[in-house]
Amino acid sequence: MARAVASDRPPKYERPAVPTAFMPFEPLVRQLLKDHPDMPATVIAERVGWTGSITWFRDHVRRLRPEHRPVDPSDRLTWLPGDAAQCDLWFPPKKIPLEDGSTTLLPVMVITCAHSRFMVGKMLPTRHAEDLLLGMWELLQQLGWVPRRLIWDNESGIGRGKRHAEGVGAFTGTLATTLQRLKPYDPESKGIVERRNGFFETSFMPGRSFASPADFDAQFADWLTKANARVVRTIKVRPIDLVVADRSAMLPLPPVAPATGWVNRVRLGRDYYVRVDSNDYSVDPAVIGRFVDVHADLARVEVRHDGRLVARHDRVWARGMTIADPAHVGAAKVLREQFQQPRSATDAHEGLVRDLADYDRAFGLVDGLVDTVTTDGEVA
Repeated sequence: MARAVASDRPPKYERPAVPTAFMPFEPLVRQLLKDHPDMPATVIAERVGWTGSITWFRDHVRRLRPEHRPVDPSDRLTWLPGDAAQCDLWFPPKKIPLEDGSTTLLPVMVITCAHSRFMVGKMLPTRHAEDLLLGMWELLQQLGWVPRRLIWDNESGIGRGKRHAEGVGAFTGTLATTLQRLKPYDPESKGIVERRNGFFETSFMPGRSFASPADFDAQFADWLTKANARVVRTIKVRPIDLVVADRSAMLPLPPVAPATGWVNRVRLGRDYYVRVDSNDYSVDPAVIGRFVDVHADLARVEVRHDGRLVARHDRVWARGMTIADPAHVGAAKVLREQFQQPRSATDAHEGLVRDLADYDRAFGLVDGLVDTVTTDGEVA
């Protein structure tokens, strides 16, 4: 009773520590974790010769592992005006109707200015580099200026490892900006735009429906106008007010637009269609067998031969479709009928008729360089 009164805490039963079967192995386990902090517990058990319960062994390894795992601290980042914009793909959790009646999840490219938190965004048909560069160029035109750094994670359409995707280097060179790709497991360096993705899903998406990608873009652009006029809790300022200073420190848009879009040069085959992404588009069959230049952006597909426009279509975002211009189909029918029509004997031998006297002179049967044949067949 006296001991309980003298104690400053409620009485508690504590079992005295006793040696366990794991204790002889603990120094060996610590040594392995020091050199290889992510080594699986099953491999450690094999290396140290453990023969007891693997579940119990895992519990002890789990207790020791945090003491030997290296620490990766993250610094507080300061974003200067005009210095950086964070780019990301957001996938809205609602399928969008396409031209063929199907529905699918489509990516939305979002760019957030790091200093002002000003946001712009646009839906894209694919994650290919061609569409990502088209989306970036369109959003930068909406912004009106070019940030000095465009920060991306390891998106395959932008680049992986130390290599940029095709066309990315030329794009950033034209803009005179730097595209910075983050190392894996570095979410803090792109946390601003990542948090915006969650913001879109909780504030923009609820209760909305979309008839097409264009309808999504119209609704999203209208909502972003309102969102950019709200005070951001972390910086206590409205992005629409702070973006003025942001833009003043950015780079101007280049005088010449960067080369973007789907570009290809092919010889038009008998099947007078060209492929862009996964869809086939008809071309004037009059240029079959000749080289044509194909160019497509997010809205249009154009085909030219020697600079002359031979096909123009609205780009289709659905997959695996064939888009035919009735004029091209009609022209192909006429050309096919002309090809299948039998040619007359006169047409077949036109230009092949020759004076028979030429053969007599060739074999020396007639003297003279110039001989004429009378109407009765005698040589004059």
